[in-house]
Amino acid sequence: MGDTASETNKAKEEVLPKFGHGMLDQFCFPPGFINLNHDSYGSLPIPVLRATEKLAVQVEQKPDLFIRNTARKMLQEVRARVAQVVNADVDECVIITNATHGINTILFNIDWQPGSRLMKIVSSTYGAVQRTIPMTLDRTTGVELVSIPVTYPITHSDLLERFRSTLVSIPCHAGQKVVAIIHGIASKPGVLLPWEEMVAICKELDVWSVVDGAHLLGQVPVDLNKTQPDFWVSNGHKWLFSKRASAVFYVPKRNQHLIKFTLPSSIGYVSPQDEVPSATGSGRFVTLFEYCRTIDYVPFLSLAPALDYRQSLGEEERITAYCHSLALEGGKKLGEVLGTEVMDNSGELTANMTNVRLPLSPPSKLSTPQLQDLIFRICDQLSEEHGLMVNLYVHDGGWWTRCSAQIWNEIGDFEKAGKRLLELCKQKEEEMKQLASGEVATKPEEV
Repeated sequence: MGDTASETNKAKEEVLPKFGHGMLDQFCFPPGFINLNHDSYGSLPIPVLRATEKLAVQVEQKPDLFIRNTARKMLQEVRARVAQVVNADVDECVIITNATHGINTILFNIDWQPGSRLMKIVSSTYGAVQRTIPMTLDRTTGVELVSIPVTYPITHSDLLERFRSTLVSIPCHAGQKVVAIIHGIASKPGVLLPWEEMVAICKELDVWSVVDGAHLLGQVPVDLNKTQPDFWVSNGHKWLFSKRASAVFYVPKRNQHLIKFTLPSSIGYVSPQDEVPSATGSGRFVTLFEYCRTIDYVPFLSLAPALDYRQSLGEEERITAYCHSLALEGGKKLGEVLGTEVMDNSGELTANMTNVRLPLSPPSKLSTPQLQDLIFRICDQLSEEHGLMVNLYVHDGGWWTRCSAQIWNEIGDFEKAGKRLLELCKQKEEEMKQLASGEVATKPEEV
C-alpha cells in the first residue's frame, strides 16, 4: 500500500513544474537578475499578468457595465475563493488594497474612549503602521500607547510571556478598550511570530486583537475559523502572486457592526440618519467595501488567476515546503559567505524569509537621514550594478539583510548574493567613516 502511494506521489511530482531556475521564464526578471526581495512588493507571474491584461481589456470594452455590475459578481467569486484559503465565511472577507489600508480602517473605526490602550511591539511593527499609531493618538483624547520592547532573536515562549505580562499589567478602567496590534510575520526583521497564540491570550484577557498579517497569505497556513482574531488583514500581492495592490480583509460577524465606514467612504455607507438602511448585518459590511467608484478592480480580481496559478504548481504545501527549506539553507549559505551568522539558528522564527548579519560596523555615528539615504543607495546600487535585490535594515545596533526564498530561487542565488554583498560592504565601510566624520554621534532609528 505504501509503495503504491509513493509511486502515485512520484508520478504527480513528475508532471508538476520543477522549482528553481527553471521557473524564471514564468516571471519578468531580466536575465541574470537575482531577486531575493520578493517579499517587499511581490513578483507577478507572467500567466497571472496575462490574465490581468485580459481583465483590463474587458473593463475598457464596457466600463459602465463592468464597474456597476460585472465587477461585483466577479468580486463575490473572488471572496468565496479566498475565504476557502483562510477558512472563513465568505461574508467575513472583503478585498482591499493592502494591509496598511486595513489597519488604518480598523483604527479609524474604533470608538476610542479615555483610558483606552493601544499596544504595539517595538522594533518589528511595520513602518506605515508605526506612523498610523501616532496619527490615531493625535486624533483621539486620553488614549495611551503601550510598547513592548523586543530585540531578535527571541523565542516564541519568551515573546508570549512578555506579551501576556504586559497586557496583565495594564490598569483596568470602566469603558476601557485595550487593542493589541499583532504581526503574523514581521517585515524587518522578517520573522514569524506566534500570532495565533497571541490572539488566544487576547481572548483570555478581553483584549481586541488586530492582526497585521501582511506577509502571511502564501507563506504559512491560515485558519481564521480556528484562530478567531477580532480583525485580520493580509496582502495577496506579496506571496500569493496576485497583482499589487490587493489584500484580504477579514472581520468576523461578531465585530462587523464596529466597521462603520471605509477609507474613503463608499456609496455603501449606512448612516444612522437613513430612514431605510440600504443593507444590514453582513450584507452591510460587504456592501461597504464592494463599490468604491472608479478604483481599479483588476488587482482585486487578480486573486482568482493567482490562485489558479498556484494550483498549477501543486498543493500549497509543495510551494511553502520548497520556499521554507530554501530559506533555512540559503540563510546558512549566505552567512558562510559573509563570515557572519543567521538571526534564527533554531528555525522557529523562519517561514520563507531569512535574516543574516552583514559584515559592517555599527552605524551608531550616522544620523537617521544619513542612514536612510545610505540604505536606499546601497539597494539601488545592488540592483542596477550587481543584478541583485535584497532588503537591508538595522536592528539592535547591527546591519542585517532580509532575503526571501521563492520558487524561482536556488541555493546558488544565496551564494552569489553573499559574494556581491561582501564586495559592496567593503566599499561602504569606508563611506560610512567619511559620513560619520565630524558628525555628532547619534543613535539612528531602526530602518
